[in-house]
Amino acid sequence: MSQVSESTLTRKDFISDQDVRWCPGCGDYAILAQVQKVFPDLGIPKENFLIVSGIGCSSRFPYYMDTFGFHSIHGRATALATGAKMANPDLSVWVVTGDGDAMSIGGNHFIHILRRNLDINILLFNNEVYGLTKGQYSPTSSQGHISKSTPLGSVDYPFNPPQLALGAGGTFIARGIDRELKHLNQLLKEAHNHSGTSFLEIYQNCWVYNDGAFANLTEKELKMETQLILEQGMPMIFGKDKDKGMRLVKGNLEVGMIGKDCKMEDILVHDEKNKIHGLMLSELTHKDGFPTPIGIIYREEKPPYEELLLNQIQKAIQIQGEGNLDSLFQNGHTWKV
Repeated sequence: MSQVSESTLTRKDFISDQDVRWCPGCGDYAILAQVQKVFPDLGIPKENFLIVSGIGCSSRFPYYMDTFGFHSIHGRATALATGAKMANPDLSVWVVTGDGDAMSIGGNHFIHILRRNLDINILLFNNEVYGLTKGQYSPTSSQGHISKSTPLGSVDYPFNPPQLALGAGGTFIARGIDRELKHLNQLLKEAHNHSGTSFLEIYQNCWVYNDGAFANLTEKELKMETQLILEQGMPMIFGKDKDKGMRLVKGNLEVGMIGKDCKMEDILVHDEKNKIHGLMLSELTHKDGFPTPIGIIYREEKPPYEELLLNQIQKAIQIQGEGNLDSLFQNGHTWKV
């Protein structure tokens, strides 16, 4: 991908002339601001950015970015992004979606783009509710969630997006929070740097229909006890006094009190390339008695889909020649009905 000087572009270059029409106080504003802040630092010509969205509150995103964009149809953003990337591999393609758009109607497209490992970036805004259609429960809503469509509480077991992404063969799986701005900024850069499909789930507060869904992770007096911030090569410790950590006991993750029931050397060191640890960490999502992991849960390097396909095409051309479309049409291999 061609590069430009980082000083060439600024955040202002990525702010469109459209009025932002999210509810005042929506977490989407914070995410938008960080994307606009990060894009100038990526060293990519402005015309090489493409943002594709589906349907939902988050999917208004392309209007608010002064880049090429496509507001597509419900659940199909990844399909359109695939076509754009294959037609022009130099594009930096960003899919913006929500928990309903990606996990429900778009679930099939979501798992297959992860399986194929195209070099694109997926930002999933997860507010655990259908905000655009006025507050129905979504595939990620917690059990017991009361909404207009579940007045007695949802009985569904919710989807766990990072766990689903791991099961689909995702090569970059991470989680951020709309209010953790510096951390989110770094995750966006790491997602861009990954060669392959990067999946970043972002917890995003919907104060109208699901306010406080992530309050335990964002309130200053609580978050140090509930966030497990993952850093490559560092012990998985948390707590106000950094006195708690994750350890393995008989093959299961447990919380240990450092200096009481375990030693620092008993605490697991985070390894982004350890898929078993990644799966175990993803299972901690909303699990009682455990902190919620944020950061890069899992990362591996393998050739992206478009690289493999384009190499295959070039080999075929070397063996068979450029080919002739008119000859193909006239070669006689047709069906008789």
